[in-house]
Amino acid sequence: MFTGLIECVGEVMRIERDQDDARLIVRADLPEPKDMAVGDSIAVNGVCLTVVEITGRMFSFDVSAETLACTTCGELNAGRIVNLERALLPSTRLGGHIVSGHVDGIGQIVAIRPRGESRVLRIRVPEGLSRYIASKGSVTIDGISLTVNAVDCAEFEVNIIPHTMEKTHLAAIGEGSRLNIEVDIVARYLERLLETTHTDEEGRQQQGGAVSGLPFGALD
Repeated sequence: MFTGLIECVGEVMRIERDQDDARLIVRADLPEPKDMAVGDSIAVNGVCLTVVEITGRMFSFDVSAETLACTTCGELNAGRIVNLERALLPSTRLGGHIVSGHVDGIGQIVAIRPRGESRVLRIRVPEGLSRYIASKGSVTIDGISLTVNAVDCAEFEVNIIPHTMEKTHLAAIGEGSRLNIEVDIVARYLERLLETTHTDEEGRQQQGGAVSGLPFGALD
């Protein structure tokens, strides 16, 4: 699990293709790199990847065909700057929100405009994801935990303060850029809970009109 608070940015040194999979090598100035070990998880642009090799400040990750297909990892190349965050510890301050590192889809920046010292990004997401995004709720874009300012059908806006611009890769992206999107996990669980409740209620009605586990007439 992650918080969506980026620790540092890294540079893609190379990506090696091997049939359907790939090996991604990133140079990262992570704090206390000696604390990292093979098998640890790092969110790379919001994608949870497992470290398979460490050489100094070079971190290697194996990227599956599924991850390449569902995220922007397959679009990375040498020289690209990526956002990095190590998996949180039990003692970590949860300053952002709960982020799993499991990308739900790819969004695209359709507009960038200034607002004071900040920038407002307008992002379009696939139709299937828009229902999980709510005004003043949380969303993760390329691993960055952000608050949604406004929602308009399949597009939403987020405000990027100067600190976030400085500490992440956002200064290097522009209109048309594609981003990994992870919706708030709470929205996913709420939808599942409502689906299950609705299915259970339909089942009880088909079995004789039971309500809350009691048949009609039980309280008469």
